[in-house]
Amino acid sequence: MTNRALLSFISAGFSLLVWCGAGLAQTPNSSEEVIARSGVPRESVAAVVNDVVITTYDVRQRMRLMVMSAGGRIPPEALPQIQQKALRDLVEEKLKLQELAVFDVKATEQEIAQEFSMIAAQTNMSADQFESMLSSQGVSIDSLNDQIEANMLWPELVRGRYRDRVRVNEDEIEDTIQRMREEATLEQFLVSEICIAVDDPARAQEYYQGSLQLLEQMRRGVPFTVVAQQFSACTTAAVGGDLGWVRAGQLEPELDAAIRNLQPGSVSNPIPSQGAFMILALRDKRAAVVAGEPTFKLAYVSAPESVGQNTARFAFEKVATADACSGRPLRQDLGENIGFALLENMTLDSIDPRFRDWIEDLDREETSPVIKAEGAYHAAYVCDKDEGLGLPSHRAIEDQIYARQMTRISQQYLRDIERKSSIDIRLQEPLAFSG
Repeated sequence: MTNRALLSFISAGFSLLVWCGAGLAQTPNSSEEVIARSGVPRESVAAVVNDVVITTYDVRQRMRLMVMSAGGRIPPEALPQIQQKALRDLVEEKLKLQELAVFDVKATEQEIAQEFSMIAAQTNMSADQFESMLSSQGVSIDSLNDQIEANMLWPELVRGRYRDRVRVNEDEIEDTIQRMREEATLEQFLVSEICIAVDDPARAQEYYQGSLQLLEQMRRGVPFTVVAQQFSACTTAAVGGDLGWVRAGQLEPELDAAIRNLQPGSVSNPIPSQGAFMILALRDKRAAVVAGEPTFKLAYVSAPESVGQNTARFAFEKVATADACSGRPLRQDLGENIGFALLENMTLDSIDPRFRDWIEDLDREETSPVIKAEGAYHAAYVCDKDEGLGLPSHRAIEDQIYARQMTRISQQYLRDIERKSSIDIRLQEPLAFSG
């Protein structure tokens, strides 16, 4: 799909169908002052966010970008929801840019241009060709550039302020791996998802009704992928909600139970899960994984016999704290004449027989004894071990948990900013729109 790259720059949004500005601070007098200073005709004002006006032109521009990213496959009856989503995205975008300005976080013109060129390249176009395509669809490049800047810098700001609060619990990682190991003999499921985040638990019923409206749109022929692209709060929205193949037990228990009861080609009702309503589509099933040959990711270290066994052992012990498994430069100097290599996807057959027995029984984050052979000392640190079940690596699961936690923090951060802001929504009626 040539426009898929655009989707990563379309904000996932939060509970679109029930959002109408309720609960947001509104100060009509100050809004009127902002509008007067802006010179924008009152009838062209869609919203006022603190001291910034969002115009109906801005909303139409964002709608065109959204429709174009979905390949133009938006039925007319879905346009009111698209308009609401566009306005919501613009409000959040202004809040993000204003918060970025508070911390003096800015993107240079060159950085934005590079991001724009990357999007163009992913659509098999040059930057000039891509800009011409946007123009032919009635989309201003400024609209996309604002979106690029907000989506490029906001994650950096959140990580910079809150990364120290994120702690990935080792027990949680191990529990996930163990659960997946135990469930590996069960079926696998090809799943797509739509997430409707519940920002206000007191309005959960409204969010649920909004989720049912999305189901109704799909029953009327709107593809699941289009709905996910436009309305899902999951990061998978950029790829139409595609979660890929998951094993029984990999999802949260309530989602896992729902998937097991679905038939291929069917879609679930909204399922409450971790502060959101989830809609799952089961695209296919396949038989359980058959255990294959174990593979290892090893940090291999060697030292010439001339350095002495104690020196070699001391150098080898540094590997566990040198970030040796990341593929990046080591955090510590292992010492003069100490050799290092990161070996991935190593089967037992590919490991020298003199070391094979030692490595076979090691678990992740364990180091082999120091082995002397051919005038050198050798050791191997196990970065990851795939038991032949095709399970995700320890690092991959850790990254997933970290990303989930950071996403929740990002959402809460934005909600806190929103509550402290002056947001006056003026646009209530559907706009005249032609894609």
